[in-house]
Amino acid sequence: MELYARVNILDGRAVRLPYGDIHDVIALDDDPVNRARGWISKGADRLHIVDLDAAAYGDYKNRKLIGDIIRAVDVPVQVGGGIRSQAEVDRVLGMGAWRVVIGTLAIIDQVLFWELNRQHPHRIMVSLDVRPDLEISIKGWTEQTGEYLEETLINLSSGGAAGFMISEVGRDALVEPPNFEALKMAVALVDEPVIAAGGVRDLDDIATLVNLTENGHKLAGLVVGREVTAGRFTVEEAAEAFATAGHVQGPWTRAELDSALARYRDAVADPTDADAATVFVDWLGAGGTEAPG
Repeated sequence: MELYARVNILDGRAVRLPYGDIHDVIALDDDPVNRARGWISKGADRLHIVDLDAAAYGDYKNRKLIGDIIRAVDVPVQVGGGIRSQAEVDRVLGMGAWRVVIGTLAIIDQVLFWELNRQHPHRIMVSLDVRPDLEISIKGWTEQTGEYLEETLINLSSGGAAGFMISEVGRDALVEPPNFEALKMAVALVDEPVIAAGGVRDLDDIATLVNLTENGHKLAGLVVGREVTAGRFTVEEAAEAFATAGHVQGPWTRAELDSALARYRDAVADPTDADAATVFVDWLGAGGTEAPG
């Protein structure tokens, strides 16, 4: 399970959205590059950058700054916010992003979504905003879709999504718990990585998420941000909770191996490495005694 640190950028600054409303932002740092480096130095495994100007206003003035962040850190960086076209996907990946994160586009234009995954396999992460009844909302929670989590996950998984980020519509992450049932459904349904992106209240929530298991699958990651700046816990404490809670070295079920293999394919640069790993997992599944092939 990987720890993702969130960096929200608005007008060239790192900001916090206490209630999810862009009009209520709190400035955190005039130097988002420095803030990103700080997250990594404290133990974050990945960065999740959200370009709020692009998302809210279609203004892409922060893209150069985001490129500076990507070059300044030595961990994978995924970028979301205002990515609504093939040209913008190409642009952000060309800046060096590990993945792009899309939400509304994946729901309203699945033909384009399939094409993007064909061109950029394992690079398109889908962000899903889930209501309490598991209906999917889009366009910054302003529109309901009439589509629900289960069918959406199945459809987008078949379309080639690199993974899924699950957030809860309207939840105050510092007061209310994550929707554990929605997260269980997600990890049970798809082999792609599932990331809890809606925030947590405290270290107890982290422990629950680390140990969350369904059909042999576990969560692949957790995004933190507001909880840390609000003083609920430090990045170091979160990283320690990841290292100690539910950590096992084996044995594994076949489902767990397949899930790990999917994450490994996502992380390696050389496709032949992933091919070799697949052969190894298949060999283990066949009993691990006869010569592979």
